[in-house]
Amino acid sequence: MVLYQLPKLSYEYHELEPFIDAETMKIHHTKHHQAYVDGLNKSLAQIGAESHPKYISAILSELTTIPESGRSAINFFGGGFENHRLFWETLIPNSDKIPEGKLEDQIDVYFDSFDNFKKVFSAMAMSIQGSGWCWLVFNATYHKIEIITTANQDSPWTLQKTPLLGLDMWEHAYYLKYKNKKSDYIDAWWNLINWDYVGNRFSELS
Repeated sequence: MVLYQLPKLSYEYHELEPFIDAETMKIHHTKHHQAYVDGLNKSLAQIGAESHPKYISAILSELTTIPESGRSAINFFGGGFENHRLFWETLIPNSDKIPEGKLEDQIDVYFDSFDNFKKVFSAMAMSIQGSGWCWLVFNATYHKIEIITTANQDSPWTLQKTPLLGLDMWEHAYYLKYKNKKSDYIDAWWNLINWDYVGNRFSELS
């Protein structure tokens, strides 16, 4: 039996301050993400798929192959697990703040400039009603990057799109520090993006 586990972070909770506070990081990681880990393991067990041979991103990409009785739970907990795993990977203290290489070129092609890309992404993140995520994804069908939003813990993998960068817009991601000021949270997040990681992820796909 293979169990999903809470991933370790490459930085300490306090190292993302002042942009994301240590208390939020600790609760977000050890409570919220852990709940998705536990829920995913339980959901797979309930349909007899504890040793499913594919990783959760592949499972989400082929969600219709999952028995209907477990599909909704695996979509929610599996999405929550993988969305957060990527979220942690794309954060870094002392970010360089700008993408480079192939990703920079794509951003210039489809969004004219990095500044405009930031405006479009931030506006779409602000447009989310309730809980959800804002994403930079790679659409392999059209071989291009896109900005999309998903509700709740829905993953871009379920739309056959590869997530490159995601912003958690659930209140638990920001409310302790920013209260209802979502725009301040979004602005702060731009200071923490690990563009090397995101750029390498894109280069491997493109």
